[in-house]
Amino acid sequence: MPPSLDHLVFLTSNAGKAREASVLLGRPVEARALDLPEIQSLDFVEVVTAKALAAALQLGVPVLVEDSGLALPGWKGYPGPLTKYAVGAVGEAGFARLVHAWGDPRAVAVSTLGLAWPGAAPAEVVVAVGRVPGSLAAEPRGASGFGWDVIFVPDGETRTFAQMSAEEKNARSHRAKAFAALVERLGISSRGGGGVTS
Repeated sequence: MPPSLDHLVFLTSNAGKAREASVLLGRPVEARALDLPEIQSLDFVEVVTAKALAAALQLGVPVLVEDSGLALPGWKGYPGPLTKYAVGAVGEAGFARLVHAWGDPRAVAVSTLGLAWPGAAPAEVVVAVGRVPGSLAAEPRGASGFGWDVIFVPDGETRTFAQMSAEEKNARSHRAKAFAALVERLGISSRGGGGVTS
């Protein structure tokens, strides 16, 4: 049975993700960095399940992990969970240029969360996914957010995530959708409480 979210460790070294997690869950989240081997897969669920189980086993506490990335329809979903490596190799501007040179700037921002606890089996890991369709800007724009926020433009917008306020981004982001799905799956309130009701 999934644990309470009251004493949850969110596995991340990214302070921006930790702040967003606290806001989206409506409660403080302890962020902790942990160097774990990460499986290389184009399947977000496979990546977060393996990472969550390994972290819960190593730390001995309930953990929440996230993997996010850009799935490009023109590239059959690539780079997906490998986005940090693909973008890291050429930078946000270089990645945007590559995608535009390909001729199809469509992208889906994906956030996948995995909640595990010591002794959980792979089938017990609670997984929640959030997706936002959009496209990549031709060049980086904006100064808010982090990572590829400077190049991702959600459908129905002309601004990148990095050109939005934190409140605007949190109202529509892939991460916000994943956290909403997690809260729903666990049957909890994101504004206090914290116990699993189902």
